[in-house]
Amino acid sequence: MLVLAHISDLHLDGTRRATERAERVRERLWELPGRVDALLVTGDIADHGTEAEYEEAARLLGLRDGEPPFPVLTCPGNHDSRAPYRKALLGQPASEGPVNSVHVFDDAAVLMCDSSIPGQDEGELDEETYAWIGTTLDELDGTVPALLAFHHPPVALHHPLPDAYQLRRPASLAALLERRPEVVGLITGHAHTPAATAFAGRPLVVGPGMTWTLRLPWEGEGAADRDAPPGFAYVLADGGRLTSHFRTV
Repeated sequence: MLVLAHISDLHLDGTRRATERAERVRERLWELPGRVDALLVTGDIADHGTEAEYEEAARLLGLRDGEPPFPVLTCPGNHDSRAPYRKALLGQPASEGPVNSVHVFDDAAVLMCDSSIPGQDEGELDEETYAWIGTTLDELDGTVPALLAFHHPPVALHHPLPDAYQLRRPASLAALLERRPEVVGLITGHAHTPAATAFAGRPLVVGPGMTWTLRLPWEGEGAADRDAPPGFAYVLADGGRLTSHFRTV
């Protein structure tokens, strides 16, 4: 069984509030007494996409000054900027191409996919990313259960704010999943609300937002509940089944 911790939407902006909320979750995860195979960070790591914000993220996630207790896997969101993200967070040469990466564990593979569209809030897996997913799954030979993680949910979550900025062309993703039974689930962020649903016959887990929580229409006025505590999720992949547990800190 693959044990993943999942955080999303840190929106680090240089303020003490954003930093403190991220530190609270980091400290909880870093102090876990049991096994976690990896930490997934599904986008909107920075709020303005600046190098300074990614330098802070690298520090918080132990990617520069320390050794995190487990691998930290990231992908961009609509607030992220690819070139500074690559340079200051990943320590790679700056470039504007999609930021995709694969990580293979004993029990499953995790494909971190870039659904960002530079300069826009909507999401899309572009043709380069779809080709990369196909090639990567081919190399895994269909024998390894795979999870796709990206920022934008491909389904409506029944709130006008995230539903206005979903993943574009969801039919393309559904067609890929129909051809690829080895993909056992999807993990996203963006909506700032912990949620579990399904897409194209696969489980879809939406991680809570770290910076604020989405207030659903029947919960009151205003979309952003900034007083709600930051949250994270555990996602357990056991063959073709996903189990999710949500926590607040």
